[in-house]
Amino acid sequence: MEKRRQRRLPRLVLVTGMSGAGKSTVLDALEDMGWDTVDNLPTDLLPDFVRAGGECRIVPAAVGMDVRSRGFEPEALPELIRSIEGVAPEILYLDCAGRELMRRYDETRRLHPLAPDRPAEDGIARERRATAPLRAAAESIIDTTDLSPTELREELRRRYGDDRDQPVLTVSSFAFARGISRTADLVFDLRFLPNPHWIDELRPLTGKDDAVRAYLAEDPSWGETVARIETLLIDWIPRYWAAGKSYVTVAFGCTGGRHRSVAAAEEIADRLRSAGLHPNVRHRDLASPPSDTIEADPRGEAEAGE
Repeated sequence: MEKRRQRRLPRLVLVTGMSGAGKSTVLDALEDMGWDTVDNLPTDLLPDFVRAGGECRIVPAAVGMDVRSRGFEPEALPELIRSIEGVAPEILYLDCAGRELMRRYDETRRLHPLAPDRPAEDGIARERRATAPLRAAAESIIDTTDLSPTELREELRRRYGDDRDQPVLTVSSFAFARGISRTADLVFDLRFLPNPHWIDELRPLTGKDDAVRAYLAEDPSWGETVARIETLLIDWIPRYWAAGKSYVTVAFGCTGGRHRSVAAAEEIADRLRSAGLHPNVRHRDLASPPSDTIEADPRGEAEAGE
């Protein structure tokens, strides 16, 4: 509960992480929300920036720092930012998969700051090792691998918008075939349920459609599974928040990320709202086209429910 009271102080967020993971986008989005922002501030100027000329800070502030910032010391920064009085300090670490960072560097034709004369992957590996202490100390980690700039801004609005004292609950769906959700605190695997993809009339639909949800409800394990997960989450989520965790993400996965996981995320979100919670819902792979190749299991056979 003490952390809830600290949130009433103006927030100071250190935005750091992997170069190319979206720091500029984050700072621009926070500035649009009324935050004071500054990028690549030398560490010895941080206390002066926070004090804003000796006055008590009354608006939240975000400071961007990475390996290009003067005085950047990943081991010392957490202690430095938490030693500043009059603000509620936190660290936001932006992560991204190496392959996606390489694609971004190739697309922009920029050199990695730690590999000006070597391949970008060398710099990415060095930076990941160097910033590991910051990642370990971060209150919040956002993996931008699968996020568009618009989706990243929406996530920031949920986390850092006007309703800042409310913990953020997100219920999401994803496809195991496209990689497990990177931001989830709790993951539920629904691949044991019959797969609507192998029903011709259901294949083009999604878990948002009544026909798909009705098909899943015909299986006795569906109702039992959803009810047990609902009970678990209603018990656990307040415990996470009481422990000071400001963001909880619950993810449901199936093979293609279009039917079972989507239906479960929508159903659980509805039940959590009925319980007085306010979840955001995000379907990572809903827009992906149906694919028999993806929906087949590793033995080349259709999943249960064909």
